[in-house]
Amino acid sequence: MVQIRLYAGRQLRQLRETRAIRQSDFAAQLGISASYLSQIEHDDRPLTPALLDRLQRLFPLEWEEVAADAGDRRAGALREAAADPLFAASPLPPDQLERAALQQPQLADQFVALHAAYRRAGQRLQIIDEALTGGTAEGSRLPWEEVRDWFHDAGNYVDRLDRAAEALANQLGGQTASPPVERIEQRLRDALGISIVYRQAPALRDYDATMRHLVIDPSQPAESRRFQLAHQLAALALAEDIAAIVEASPLRTAAARQLLHVGLANYAAGALLMPYCAFRASARAVRHDIDRLRLEYGVSFEQACHRLSTLQRPGARGIPMFFCRVDMAGNITKRHSATRLQFARFGGACPLWIVHEAVAIPDRILFQLAETPDGLRYVSMAKGLVKPSGSYARLPRRYAVALGCEAQYAADFVYADGVDVDAPQAATRIGLSCRICPRDDCDQRAFPPSDRPILVDPDRRDVVPYRIG
Repeated sequence: MVQIRLYAGRQLRQLRETRAIRQSDFAAQLGISASYLSQIEHDDRPLTPALLDRLQRLFPLEWEEVAADAGDRRAGALREAAADPLFAASPLPPDQLERAALQQPQLADQFVALHAAYRRAGQRLQIIDEALTGGTAEGSRLPWEEVRDWFHDAGNYVDRLDRAAEALANQLGGQTASPPVERIEQRLRDALGISIVYRQAPALRDYDATMRHLVIDPSQPAESRRFQLAHQLAALALAEDIAAIVEASPLRTAAARQLLHVGLANYAAGALLMPYCAFRASARAVRHDIDRLRLEYGVSFEQACHRLSTLQRPGARGIPMFFCRVDMAGNITKRHSATRLQFARFGGACPLWIVHEAVAIPDRILFQLAETPDGLRYVSMAKGLVKPSGSYARLPRRYAVALGCEAQYAADFVYADGVDVDAPQAATRIGLSCRICPRDDCDQRAFPPSDRPILVDPDRRDVVPYRIG
């Protein structure tokens, strides 16, 4: 088979200009001469497999779109699979991967599928291990666990609902990227015949379907009140889409299906207030600065973080993010990861993770460069938040949210500025949870790993009172 030549001079020049990089500096990053780069930018020469590999590693977001336009998705997927730490000892050269994608497309597709199955099997083994050590049978998942796993399996992106909410937002938005609260109220009243009252009540939002009457508790912050209105509009205006998705789900219990219905309405509310294309463009423009995004879209810090973790639309992906919310006791109450980092399902997360410190320090953003046992590095931010209760008689809710990505995306993550992500000793060595963490030199370990014996010496006392065999 003849190798397809990729000429992408215009895209390459646009990428360089968007990043405000001089031609000589750009050439140095790519490991080529400035004259060679000039020839490529003028389409006098094609991109080589080695350059394609380097561009995808240096600029993964921008180059994904170019690769998709050039029909290079198979090669990109193959390169991503081959970059797994599993193959670190003997990495495959970029030109070999390129030839495999072009000359053996079926083999390449099966390799990518096999790698995906390998990762799923690893996650499944982790689930079973944690279920056994945590005393929870896999077949007895609670309804909310079923729904949490459904969103995880969906990649935290629901295409049909996301596009429907984006279309609704475009109808309401006028000249703004995010629909104003007045437009949402107007659509509820005029198009759906809903009466709206703001009155202090036990519930944050209370909708009477028979009377078509909606009560919103005004003691909530403005962005929370707006989200409750968006939830109600999405639940009614997109009812057919939500019902179809719930009907097609494999959830076993009525409670789980009802929870999925609520979760999908919340998802749609986020997609309505932060429409996909506009929000993705804004996020890239401000390098994922949460405070700037929440001000631009009139949402809360947590809502903006959660939306960033859903930007996984095929052909227009955002940075693969992980997102979680942790309460004062260390319980993970929300979690999703589009990265290779997976959260513990039972028990607490790693105590060395910065999110636990953030819970105790509200309204301050903390940053961490962390390394997991497989050698992958992640940059993350965490912030402690306090939600007011609206009454002295009710305690405010305190928790922290964390958002992060793999270190290769650090240049697009404003919180990583000034950090050398490749410095050998710069990263905190974290695990997922003590029961499945293989590290044998951690002073913060709460439990020994479930798959290894422990050795106890009565005459010796270290920080941890046993050694791992």
